[in-house]
Amino acid sequence: MDPATMIGVLGALVFIVVANVMEGGNPASLIAIPAMLLVLGGTLMVCIAGGTMADAKLAVKGLVKAFTGKRPDAAAAVPTLVSLADKARREGLLALEDALNEIEDPFLLRGLTLAIDGTDPEEVRDILEAEVTAVKAATKQTAKFFTAAGAYAPTIGIIGTVMGLVHVLENLAEPEKLGHLIAGAFIATLWGVMSANVFFLPVGARITRLGELEAAQMEIVIEGVASLQAGANPRVVQQRLSSLLPADQREPEAA
Repeated sequence: MDPATMIGVLGALVFIVVANVMEGGNPASLIAIPAMLLVLGGTLMVCIAGGTMADAKLAVKGLVKAFTGKRPDAAAAVPTLVSLADKARREGLLALEDALNEIEDPFLLRGLTLAIDGTDPEEVRDILEAEVTAVKAATKQTAKFFTAAGAYAPTIGIIGTVMGLVHVLENLAEPEKLGHLIAGAFIATLWGVMSANVFFLPVGARITRLGELEAAQMEIVIEGVASLQAGANPRVVQQRLSSLLPADQREPEAA
């Protein structure tokens, strides 16, 4: 698991609480259940209203993935593909059948199975690229859910503040209550802005980034499988796949 999102979100909350204490505030005063229900619940509902129930279910999976997902490592696929290319060049594609049980990446397994079955290389590429397109589309939709939540939350927080101020105006005859009521009214805005910038937008960015890394890994697999089918020299395969990696990941391979 890559803990970047967990560290970032919790770290931001810690800094907010510490800053509040340093200014003489009481963190407990920021906990207002009505404001939290309005902002979080209202934001969730309007996000669902803007899509389908399937999108909402996809967002739940994306949220879990954002906090517990493993960072896809495209560089780790290169040695495996080079080894398979070497075996395929020496013994033929059918010899790779024995290696299928050792492959953990389901995408690579599908590509190898298609290649071993004698599927036309262009068809194999089309099938695998279609899957990459589907992954990108799902990632985009999931990230869009949280990005939209980041846009809605501050506005819904303002709605809560306006509702609170209306309540303040109803109690102008009791000045001793006004301070507490005004402070409570602005808690909704605080939760709207804070949830958007500390949670919703970072989670959306995290999902987008994980999707990019996953797609990059899948594209390397596609090129590797295509090289296997073409019977390319393993050293050429390594150079070709390494060229698709970011510069900081190419150096260990070259070494």
